[in-house]
Amino acid sequence: MSSESNKVTLCDKLGLKPLNAQNVLFYYAPAQGLLSYTALSVNVMNPSLVLRIFPKRDITNILLFNTLLGTGLYLYNKPHLAPLPTKEKLLYSSFGAVTFSLGSVLIWAIIRSVVPQNVALCTACGVGSGLALIKIGKSYVATVDELAKP
Repeated sequence: MSSESNKVTLCDKLGLKPLNAQNVLFYYAPAQGLLSYTALSVNVMNPSLVLRIFPKRDITNILLFNTLLGTGLYLYNKPHLAPLPTKEKLLYSSFGAVTFSLGSVLIWAIIRSVVPQNVALCTACGVGSGLALIKIGKSYVATVDELAKP
């Protein structure tokens, strides 16, 4: 074996993928969308907390945009959409991203209306429900991918 094949890169040590167009679009952008989705859950469930961090700027639209982009790219690259023409992949991945993201916002708004107005409780409910929705969504997409295999 050559010394080249034995090298462990910093990316390998950190569990990250190397920087290339494929990984930026379909690994890092969805990961960043996941972070934005989590921040969006806090923003919807506890807007006063986010206003304390960003007092001069409403970041809701920025978080929503990043969530939509990350979710859309995640769905676009899934195996069950691979055989489709690009236009259909764009349409279906966009529909999935919008439905998931805005559905989540609606769920958080409903939860917020029934949860006592406590900063810690609202934040925990937002993040917890967001993580649960991500887990369910990821499981659903994995099931669809599995069922779509030839």
